[in-house]
Amino acid sequence: MPEWKEEILRRLESLKLPAARETEIAEEISQHLEDRYRELLAMGKAPAEAQRLAFAEINEGDLLARNLRALEKAATRDDAPLGGGNRELWGGLAQDVRYGLRMLAKSPGFTAVAILTLALGIGANTSIFSLIDGILMRSLPVRDAQSLVVLKWSAHKNPEAHNANIYGDCGNETFGGPSGSSSCSFPEPFFRDISEQSGIFSSVAAFANEGPLNISGNGMASVLTAEAISGQCFSTLGVRPALGRLIVSADDSTSAPPVVVLNYGYWKSRFGASPSVVGRSIRLNNVPFTIIGVAEPRFDSLSPGHIRDVWVPLSVLPQLHPTPEQKTRADDIYTWWLVIVGRLRPGVTIGQAQAAASVIFRNEMLHGVKALSKPEDNPQVAALPAQAGLAGNASGFSRELYVLMMAVGIVLLIACANVAGLLLSRATARQKEIAVRLTLGAGRKRVVRQLLTESVMLSVIGGVVGSLFAVWGSHAIIGLMAAGSDEPLGFSPGIDGRVLMFTFAASVLTGVIFGAAPALRSLRVDLTPALKEGAGGSAAEGGTGRWFGFFSVGNGLVIAQVALAVVALVGAGLLVRTLQNVKSVDPGFDTRNVLTFGLDPTLIGYKTAQADELYRNLQERLAAMQQVDSVSYSRVPLLGRDYSMSDFSMPGTVKGESADAGTLEVGADFFSTMHMRLLAGRGFDAAALAQAEVVRERAETQRAVQKPGGSGAAVNPKAAARSRAPDKAAGQANEAALPVVINQRFVEKYYAKSNPLGQHFGQREANAKTGASADPGYVIVGVVSDAKYQDLQSDIDPTVYMPSSGGDVTFEVRSAMSPGTLTALVRRVVSQMDSNLPVIAMHTETQLIEQLVSDQNMIAQVSGFFGVLALALACIGLYGLLAYEVSRRTREIGVRMALGARQVDVLRLVVGRGILLAVAGAAVGIGIALGVTRYLASLLYGVHPDDPVTMVGVAVLLVLVALAACYIPARRATQVDPIVALRYE
Repeated sequence: MPEWKEEILRRLESLKLPAARETEIAEEISQHLEDRYRELLAMGKAPAEAQRLAFAEINEGDLLARNLRALEKAATRDDAPLGGGNRELWGGLAQDVRYGLRMLAKSPGFTAVAILTLALGIGANTSIFSLIDGILMRSLPVRDAQSLVVLKWSAHKNPEAHNANIYGDCGNETFGGPSGSSSCSFPEPFFRDISEQSGIFSSVAAFANEGPLNISGNGMASVLTAEAISGQCFSTLGVRPALGRLIVSADDSTSAPPVVVLNYGYWKSRFGASPSVVGRSIRLNNVPFTIIGVAEPRFDSLSPGHIRDVWVPLSVLPQLHPTPEQKTRADDIYTWWLVIVGRLRPGVTIGQAQAAASVIFRNEMLHGVKALSKPEDNPQVAALPAQAGLAGNASGFSRELYVLMMAVGIVLLIACANVAGLLLSRATARQKEIAVRLTLGAGRKRVVRQLLTESVMLSVIGGVVGSLFAVWGSHAIIGLMAAGSDEPLGFSPGIDGRVLMFTFAASVLTGVIFGAAPALRSLRVDLTPALKEGAGGSAAEGGTGRWFGFFSVGNGLVIAQVALAVVALVGAGLLVRTLQNVKSVDPGFDTRNVLTFGLDPTLIGYKTAQADELYRNLQERLAAMQQVDSVSYSRVPLLGRDYSMSDFSMPGTVKGESADAGTLEVGADFFSTMHMRLLAGRGFDAAALAQAEVVRERAETQRAVQKPGGSGAAVNPKAAARSRAPDKAAGQANEAALPVVINQRFVEKYYAKSNPLGQHFGQREANAKTGASADPGYVIVGVVSDAKYQDLQSDIDPTVYMPSSGGDVTFEVRSAMSPGTLTALVRRVVSQMDSNLPVIAMHTETQLIEQLVSDQNMIAQVSGFFGVLALALACIGLYGLLAYEVSRRTREIGVRMALGARQVDVLRLVVGRGILLAVAGAAVGIGIALGVTRYLASLLYGVHPDDPVTMVGVAVLLVLVALAACYIPARRATQVDPIVALRYE
């Protein structure tokens, strides 16, 4: 009607548009009103009533009118979206936010689904990033960590040494590795030489893990972890006291009274945070110490993840461990045990510090009192930033965390594709709104900005909700990590400012990623059809022919989601299969109903003979109990991560060459207690144990030079404090060969063609040059079945079982009932024998195995969870696409059914399209997985990265789940009434 066009032209006058543009807009809107007028007439309205209602729509609720009024207001404020420039782009941001909130509120179902989807994706990423930040990226708890360096030596071949302790402070250390040696452990004389470099370092400090110490004087005896430090350690690090004072140079003197500083957490748990603790006396290994202070709360160790309960001066170690080695270690260039850190002077570079340290080190190794290396070994020192060099326990989690970060990244990409699909569907429903905006002169930049604003708002809200999920997720993963250790994990990741910045950045970037395609695609709209089309029309986006169009944006997003879900599921499947493979490994002995616990009487002053007598008496008392079947003990428990290896001379080998084998000292009845089969010969009798005691006693009085990298080197960094080869392997003077029992693998490698019983090996002649005495070696008295020693994944090495004598041991108690019921009984018996003797690390053998597989268990559970989440999101995306298509094509379905299509035909049509998308996505995903999963090879056991069983299993699982996701919209399509569908708008 003409008056409509006149009214619209009048309304457009304030916008100052060109006349031709005004006429075009007026004609388009007039045509829309004409169509609406005729619809109202067809519904039985009188002409006057139909005209009134049409005008009412444009004046009150229709999107056309609302956008027209918004354009009028924007033109009045001179920020109308009709031009360009920064003012147009940013001037109406607040208006876009308000409008976006209204639009999101109008679609609560869509908004809730999108926010939840994004919350899962962003929250998962925030959770893993908080762990990476807290474990791998957090600054050392010291002052000005940037100027602190740690020294690390390297050489093509091991320097000559009596002993080398590796505690894992610098991550991947290799003392005696096949490709050279590298470690942070230095002898104390070198530390003193470095300390004199005042022109390079303002101060230098050293520390070393002293392992467990017995504490008494404050209740029941127990053990704690201690670190020995030099006198300038706390001042070099810039650590402050929370109470009292800290260790200073005057305390690190043999003439100074023994003092100790407590960890803040240990002070709270053990002493109830009592301020009166300063000045109190406690006994460590029966040596009286005075508590002088408590370290500040943030400092628990310089080595990440290694929490130390107390700190003591280096000078008190001979009192804590009154052995000949300890008394001479301070001046022994052959004993490598200290980690050295230095604070650079202002203006000194790391390169200068490294050059100075290398000169001293090379001079000591090549031209010292006795040369420890050869020039071709190229010994040198690297000065590493302490933040990067001191990896500590963090290095053990890096691979797992980065794999999990990749998994949650996949989840976030799936969430983005999912929400992008929802926005594409929603954009189709908003085509009329976009058409009106563009028709009325809105700039395309402004429309894109509005749509991106809504997308970013969704992602930011999803990030806020996801942060709550991240808090729960990070704590759950930390709990799984801590399950593999008796000690506290030593990391406390949380949602701090850096993590929140990551979450915000991830949210904004996510909003732009999933919102860009729908926003840009929404501009590809034909204005005239869009303005004429009814609200539920089926003509949008290409007509009915696109029902079969496979290469559409929506289909592409679904295929991408399915492909990413396949990658996540394949990775999770490989890790789950690894866990199953490790758990199914036969350890070679019966792990059921065995209780293990450690004892170390030497901590409280027991001598070798006294310790042996204690072990025999305790073994007899425990074995006499009705609940106990058998009892024995060993230097370390089987499958306890500890491992010792020694070199032996074997008959028939070239002179100077040696063979290596694992070594384990065991007590009487060990093989029968662990249910290991004795294949030939006998086990150890009282005479063998007595001879072992003689060997140990002579070792305490005469110690020969050990072969570098052999028995003196700790093989496993995690267990270096306890893992050591028996002194017999060093070649102590004996009058008779020591009886030993070997395993099958030893026989296969060294006695494959002869009977091993009665054979001698390990003999050595006296060496006047080195001072080593003659050693008659060992005689084989028995052969036992193979058993896993260090862990479940390592191959079984040739192993020599020796009779135990002295030192710390682990008892194994086999019971006919649940071994957990024996814990209180065992503690009571040990306390009755010596109330000052603490029980260390009491576990069942099953718990030890669970600790062994804790890393695999953690990554399998978490990756499995994220894999299932990825699958769920992908199937939700598939369901959403099909449900939307069914809703959009209701009229087409009605036509098909009216023309004779059966329900099964419609069902096959919808389900077939969904399955086709799932199969296409699975094929793409498997192709990607074949290239990606090879990076998981180091984490896998018993399964190849391109394992076909896992690939096929994941594909079948995905298709089955996709079938379920397709069925619901397909079933809904079969319920369409043709009569209703033909009238559907």
